[in-house]
Amino acid sequence: MTTERQMTDLEKKARELLKQRGVELHDIAELVFFLQNKYQENLTMEDCYENVNSVLMKREVQNAILTGIQLDILAEQKKLDHPLQEIIATDESLYGIDEVIALSIVNVYGSIGFTNYGYIDKVKPGILEKLNDKTDGDCHTFLDDIVGAIAAAASSRLAHRAVHDVSIDDE
Repeated sequence: MTTERQMTDLEKKARELLKQRGVELHDIAELVFFLQNKYQENLTMEDCYENVNSVLMKREVQNAILTGIQLDILAEQKKLDHPLQEIIATDESLYGIDEVIALSIVNVYGSIGFTNYGYIDKVKPGILEKLNDKTDGDCHTFLDDIVGAIAAAASSRLAHRAVHDVSIDDE
């Protein structure tokens, strides 16, 4: 008999916002697979989903999702003051606060997340390429970094578990 875990309102809202902004768990799990399949011989998509879900259960991750997505939405609605409106709407390269929020997620499972995040942010595979496309009028200045960070953190969790070091996981 399995007991289903009760989600907090914060977690439900974070997951709902990801979905509303066009990001499915499958998209993030694919990024995790992309990052880890060369290093883990028997990696399955189920493993990737499990680790993405574990990352999404963390309160600091949920807070980062809500904060970043709200700023993206406000920028789309042109409700931010000048010059912040233009900076976020255009994803200005020297802004960097979007990466700072992402790094708060990356930190959850140790320093290996930094290299995972840096790599995935540079090559922008899968959903990250779509989120980074500015032609549709949507603003994903924070969302693309948040999604990459969730994938990087889940990949870090996988890497740590592969060497049987579960001491960093507080579940």
